[in-house]
Amino acid sequence: MKKYTIKDIAQLAGVSKGTVDRVIHKRGKVSEKALEKVNKILAEIDYQPNLMARSLKNNKDYVICALLPNPDIDPYWKPCKKGIDQAYNEYKSLGITIDTHLFDPTDTESFLEVNAKVLKLNPDAVIIAPLFYNEAKKSISTYSEANILVSIINNRIGSDDINNFVGQDLVQSGRIAARLMEMITPKDSEIIIAHLDEFFHNASFMQQKEKGFRDYFENSLTSDYTLTTCNSIESNHYKTLYDAINNSKNISGIFVTTSKTYKVAKMLEDFPNLSIKIIGYDLLEKNLNYLNSGNIDFLIHQNPKQQIYLGLSQLAEHFLFDKPITEELLLPIDIINSENYNSYLNQ
Repeated sequence: MKKYTIKDIAQLAGVSKGTVDRVIHKRGKVSEKALEKVNKILAEIDYQPNLMARSLKNNKDYVICALLPNPDIDPYWKPCKKGIDQAYNEYKSLGITIDTHLFDPTDTESFLEVNAKVLKLNPDAVIIAPLFYNEAKKSISTYSEANILVSIINNRIGSDDINNFVGQDLVQSGRIAARLMEMITPKDSEIIIAHLDEFFHNASFMQQKEKGFRDYFENSLTSDYTLTTCNSIESNHYKTLYDAINNSKNISGIFVTTSKTYKVAKMLEDFPNLSIKIIGYDLLEKNLNYLNSGNIDFLIHQNPKQQIYLGLSQLAEHFLFDKPITEELLLPIDIINSENYNSYLNQ
């Protein structure tokens, strides 16, 4: 996208540079005719005055590549497009380009191929959803060796080569889910911790949530719950979880550590005589349908749109204004129920 200087705008409008400066900064007197000419040009080139504070000595263009799971395969990532669009619209006038590259969240080779492709493009920075732990660490190290800045979202992984992480405290997220579960289930019952479709997620991502969930109950002096972990995958129709529900004598709740919470709600339709509370994650349409009907009790909002927007903003403002990059940005842990979910949908 062409970046227009005050001189360019003045020539297009047929006025002086001083007139353009006065219009942009709303200072000094300008004739109605000149004002009309300048505003017409500003509208035509989509000029954004609040973004033109870029230092005159810094006229380099920057490229940031966003590497994300394909949202057609895992819909959790769909809101990221809005976050990328928001960041692009804010910084495009300042020479920031954001290129999106999608990989298959079920295929490590797809992840590695996309990273190899991006490395050849030699961008100034990358922002990555590191679903595959070992492959992500290897790719991040390669970017660092090439002097490419790295921001990660959603899944925290340990590496000195990461410049910035944006996401939630997953252990604390699990503790909050446990507190909610304690409020709505009998004290001496069984709760299943359900990890669904592990190949969609970094395993440690789910394990951190489980750790927080278990820590809460282990340190509680007033509860006497039996906690059972269940790993279940779609390829066997979640038979492991189905059998666990069917064979349990005293189950009262299921904590789903992924965005596939609606899968559990649908499964429980086969058990109409059981009263089982469900707590899970993310504002997927199918999740919200079950939340609204009362079949899901609470959802924890991980806000992928805000995660990628904040990560991109950190990188852009570092390049443009030499702002330091915050090593860690932790988002609030929002608790969603049937009464408040609407207020989160347009954020």
